Amino acid sequence: MDYLLEIGVEELPARLASPLLGQMQTAGEKMLNENRIGFEKVSIFSSPRRIIMYVQGLVAEQSDLVKEVKGPPCKVAFDQEGNPTKAAKGFAMSQKVSVSSLVVKTIDSGEYVFADKRIEGRETAEVLSEQVPLLIKGISFPRPMRWGDSDFRFIRPIRWLVSLLGSQVVGFEIGGLCPGYYTYGLRNFHTEPIKINSVEDYLAKLREASVILDQDERKEMIWRLAQEEANRAGGHLQPDDELLEEVTYLVESPTPLSGSFDSRFLKLPPEVVITPMREHQRYFPVWDEQEKLLPLFIACANGPIDREVVRQGNEKVLRARLQDAEFFFQEDIKQPLEERVEELKKVVHMEGLGSVYDKVERLVVLSRYLSQALGLAEQQRETAERAAYLSKADLVTSMVFEFAELQGVMGGYYAMASGENKGVCRAIRDHYKPRTAGDEVPAEIPGAVVAIADKIDNLVGCFAAGLEPTGSQDPFALRRQGLGICNIILHHEFDFSLEELIAAAYKNLARMELSLSLDEIQHKLVDFFQARLRFLFLDSGYAYDAIEAALSPSLDHLFLVKKRLDAITMGRQKPEFELLLTAYTRAAHLDRQADSDHIDTSLLTEESERELYNVWTGIKKEIMPLLQDGDYRQALLRGAALAEPLDGFFDEVMVMVEDPGLRRNRLALLKDITVTLGQLGDLQKIVRKG
Repeated sequence: MDYLLEIGVEELPARLASPLLGQMQTAGEKMLNENRIGFEKVSIFSSPRRIIMYVQGLVAEQSDLVKEVKGPPCKVAFDQEGNPTKAAKGFAMSQKVSVSSLVVKTIDSGEYVFADKRIEGRETAEVLSEQVPLLIKGISFPRPMRWGDSDFRFIRPIRWLVSLLGSQVVGFEIGGLCPGYYTYGLRNFHTEPIKINSVEDYLAKLREASVILDQDERKEMIWRLAQEEANRAGGHLQPDDELLEEVTYLVESPTPLSGSFDSRFLKLPPEVVITPMREHQRYFPVWDEQEKLLPLFIACANGPIDREVVRQGNEKVLRARLQDAEFFFQEDIKQPLEERVEELKKVVHMEGLGSVYDKVERLVVLSRYLSQALGLAEQQRETAERAAYLSKADLVTSMVFEFAELQGVMGGYYAMASGENKGVCRAIRDHYKPRTAGDEVPAEIPGAVVAIADKIDNLVGCFAAGLEPTGSQDPFALRRQGLGICNIILHHEFDFSLEELIAAAYKNLARMELSLSLDEIQHKLVDFFQARLRFLFLDSGYAYDAIEAALSPSLDHLFLVKKRLDAITMGRQKPEFELLLTAYTRAAHLDRQADSDHIDTSLLTEESERELYNVWTGIKKEIMPLLQDGDYRQALLRGAALAEPLDGFFDEVMVMVEDPGLRRNRLALLKDITVTLGQLGDLQKIVRKG
């Protein structure tokens, strides 16, 4: 038996469709499992006008529930002769079981009687009529709506409901509506209600009404037909998963078609042409074999259309937007970019953190600091500082005012038009990167420096002003910016002190009214970056225990954390690493009791401890320079040679002997080993095999 729930709504926001699918999938499976209703598969579909939960292979009834119920204490339930008392009889009666079926069990608080109470399963339809409304009400959205006289809220007003178990309506009421046998097809093409007789009937009749229910099928259809349209027009589409995903949830019956625009607009920067197409009209740009933009686009209509009429309408809308963009560009380049910097004094950056001009001054200082910390050549330092000074000037241009997505990008073009060198232009263009998860980082060093300066200024400023992210709320995208800093550092292998960078950013904000001290900011941001690195490494496929070990010693130099993690990941593939872990863990447990790290060689009385000391002395001389250079792989490989003598030491030497001198000396030796090897990571956090 199959079950179908359709929630018919006014047009859903396309960007919320994908999260909604995952939420419905989890909620639907949880509802069925918690209510003991067996099923084969839960599928969730979504289109602009409907949300569907389709459950296959539902059982007709809940499974029975056997519940163990605790009763009175044994001494109260039975008299001295072992006969049941009124308490036992009353308990048995309340649970609808016989007194003879009661059992005695011993728990922490003593002996008690228990009854196994069997709750018979109800019909699935009856359970669904109670649980489905709760499931619908439990779906959360960023800004739910209320309509009519009801207090019920949903992402968009609900206009109809279908709830069928086989061919039977599963009734309930929500938002003033009750489910029935009727659904609706494609808007403006199938306006009459469509009667559904069964779940199987629903799937067939929706397709007849021009609705492609499965979003994966729609996505494949859109991409295939759009590519065919582009090929017929003499070009091709570049992969664009984000745009394709959005278009998928904008239509129920995809009908891609091609359109064109005046080739004069190709003289504009390609981003200026693509942005209104992609971000405003949801068109796919078309490219030639050399990956140059063609004066063509692919739009996706919804349902049967008069292709020529729709094409002309789309071309007219795009032409107006491109004419605006052309005008903005021509006007903007009349004024050198440097002259616009002063205008930033009139633009508020963030309440309590001054103007955008104030931020620019901070970026210049931070870029200079980072350039020095990284030991950059003079030309790279000058490029980074100049780019930092000009980085926000495009915010007061007409183009960026109209198309905010182009900030940074237009700054690069306007800097080029103003005669700035290419390095400065690229750094301005790239300093917002990475903009999204999976986006590339700035390719060149000056751009990476300005990007870090920009993001750390935002982080320190927001944290200091009490605007740090909480739970799922992150209105200033601070988590994304923190992750961006991590990605830039790891990609370019930048090695500098995070805490000193935070201090430099905090010093720049000293004249602002800040709610937290530097120590508080550093503590919070170190924890913040630790969480970002943990997420980044887990997403990259590293083992959780190796990540925790690598994060433990210090987070001040983020790049070194990655080097420790790579060393541990490599080292655990070696057979001797397991032996080292065991011995190291034993040593670490004991060295906590050491009150000195001084080793008196005259007190090394046992042969195995002398051997351990001699081997360790040689290994330490090799390891220390490796640790200082950040060569953790070689350091760990050399440290692994300590496994056998350390294991032999524990087999033959009693560390916690009565003689205080010997005990102190042996603990000092172990402490020296663990403190040194601890710079490779907290190896105690590694989960050993077996």
